[in-house]
This record gives sequence, structure tokens and C-alpha cells, in this order.
Amino acid sequence: MSRYQREFAEASKTAQKKIAETEKKIGDATRQAQDEFAKTFEEMSRAVMSRATAEIELGVKLTQKLGAARSLPDVVSAYQEWLSEEINARSEDARQFMTNSQKFITAGTRVLSNGQSDQRLPQ
Repeated sequence: MSRYQREFAEASKTAQKKIAETEKKIGDATRQAQDEFAKTFEEMSRAVMSRATAEIELGVKLTQKLGAARSLPDVVSAYQEWLSEEINARSEDARQFMTNSQKFITAGTRVLSNGQSDQRLPQ
């Protein structure tokens, strides 16, 4: 085997090894991102169910207060309390949405960067 053929064979083996390492890194990063996506979806699902339950409870509470109201000020007070709680709930929903969105962006960025932070692909 000539020197050129040996060098070519060695370079080919090195390239194949680096390609395999890169594929493994990409696969690992993809699995990690998928796990993070699944975890975030699960958290979001629980939060949605919790919010739905809280929304029902808030509606029941308002209905009870309106049923017990004996004057217009009682009705206005019940609606003010309900509205205040609704605004707080929407604020929390928005905060949670932003947190979950950031998790998706972070995981997506990790996949697109092949799981590397500040590293370059092997040359």
C-alpha cells in the first residue's frame, strides 16, 4: 500500500470517527430536547387543568355571592372581587406562558446548535 493510500485510509477513518461522534452528540441533544419538550407539555397540561378547576371555583364563588347579594353595592362588590381575581389569574397565566415559551426556545436552540454551547464542530 502506498503512502498516499495509507494517509487517505487514515484520514477516512478519522473523518468517519468524527462524523460518528457528531451524530451521537446530535442524537443526544435531540433526545434531551424531546425530553424537555415532553416535560414542559406535561407541566402545561397540569397547569391548564389546574386553571380550569380554579376558573370553575371562581365562577361558583361569584354565583354564590350574587345569590346572597341583597343590594346593588353587594353585587358590585362581588363583581369587583371576581374581576380582581380574574386579572390576577390572567397575569399568572401570562407569566407561566412566557416561562414555558422560554423553555421551548432554549430546547429548540440546543437542538439547532447540535447540543454545543460555545464549541465549534470538530475540524
